[in-house]
Amino acid sequence: MPFRFDNSYLQLAPELFSLVNPTVVGNPQVIIFNTPLAKELGLEEEQLEKIKLENVLAGNEILPESQPIAQAYAGHQFGHFNMLGDGRAILLGEHISSNGQRFDIQLKGAGSTPYSRRGDGKASTSAMLREYIISEAMHFLNIPTTRSLAVVSTGEQIYRESFVPGAVLTRIAASHIRVGTFEYVSNFQSKATLKQFTDYTIKRHYPALLDQKEPALALLDQVLEQQIDLIVNWLRVGFIHGVMNTDNMSIACETIDYGPCAFMNSYNPDTVFSSIDHQGRYAFANQPKIAVWNLTRFAESLLPLFDENPTLAIEKANQVLRKFQSSFESKWLQMMGQKLGILEVNKDDENLISNLLAWMFANKADYTNTFIELSVPNFNTASIYQEAPFLTWLKAWKTRIKAEIELPLASKILLQKSNPAFIPRNHLVESALSQAQENNELTAVKDLLAILATPYDYSVIAPKYQTPFLGDEGLYKTYCGT
Repeated sequence: MPFRFDNSYLQLAPELFSLVNPTVVGNPQVIIFNTPLAKELGLEEEQLEKIKLENVLAGNEILPESQPIAQAYAGHQFGHFNMLGDGRAILLGEHISSNGQRFDIQLKGAGSTPYSRRGDGKASTSAMLREYIISEAMHFLNIPTTRSLAVVSTGEQIYRESFVPGAVLTRIAASHIRVGTFEYVSNFQSKATLKQFTDYTIKRHYPALLDQKEPALALLDQVLEQQIDLIVNWLRVGFIHGVMNTDNMSIACETIDYGPCAFMNSYNPDTVFSSIDHQGRYAFANQPKIAVWNLTRFAESLLPLFDENPTLAIEKANQVLRKFQSSFESKWLQMMGQKLGILEVNKDDENLISNLLAWMFANKADYTNTFIELSVPNFNTASIYQEAPFLTWLKAWKTRIKAEIELPLASKILLQKSNPAFIPRNHLVESALSQAQENNELTAVKDLLAILATPYDYSVIAPKYQTPFLGDEGLYKTYCGT
């Protein structure tokens, strides 16, 4: 068999999942397959050829070692607690790669489960291709993320305001354990189950913590630091998740769920694209605040394991949570300094950074392209880059890096390593998805994926993929796809 399943999650308390098979579909066809990822997973081509891949990845055929489940979890959605669970996703099993790594193989859009809450459990071709494109873009941007192995059309029409083609995505993840999973266990299961589940999570993702005196507290600390790293990376490239509910915060600290996500063009910290985020809760600049809010919910779930004395347990949790702000500020400053090509960032650089961001906001300058301008002078044709305010800032920046004429090689390398030349421009993503869904034409999707596979390659000349949308970006909305 091409997949080497070892389903450790099934050894946990049965209340944490439901055994369920995917819904059989009429005419599955593989419309895109991630061959490089398959090789990374150790999926041998000869073995893949021995199975009907479209049937397996649509859920029509269950491989012998697969034991499909839907996972139970809860979560705070826009601040409100709900019982949730995999409503349209089914875990086929845990695949062990050729180098011994464990990955969840999950089908998204595979039909209803006990957690579907009256939903059909299915997904549109457009929504699944969006996740494929953006998750692969994030991977090549060097940002921890779930990945996409394939999209399989189902041959069916599903209703999403109108009838649209259905599809199933094969999602690859270190695991699908979320803050919301811990909320579910803490709220609805016993302390013994919480202890078992916490030990399992530590063993699976952070085995070095097993030797700690207080492993549950060490887990909170580890996840906090890695979530800060993740959010700082999002801010580095202008990514807006769009739905940072606690059920979408992975304990493995990978970016997960690419529904209402988008990338910021003109710099505005209040940018929101999600159609359901009416209050701007998950705006670009709010993402660090939401991260610590979610981590606080995680800490609350673990309180029974911190100390039998509730007061002491809360104090231990707060000692960890209080680290967030200073750690975030330090890592954010380091990241922004690197985006400016500054090799050794210090607190005095904050003014240089804040002045640039203020100028970008006032002039609606493109976030990605402004930083490209620093290593590729005259890259931008907009007149704002030739006007006095920017030129004054540019002079101060050149003085800071001690290069009046050209950048030192090390600084230029750092600039281009920190600033992508290409991101998934929203209008190009939407155009490619429209062609795929309406015309069954994947050329634009594949062309976009090819560009996004080398986002830091400044030798590529492709202005089509670097030009921001010229219309009213405020009208652009993204949707969760359910």
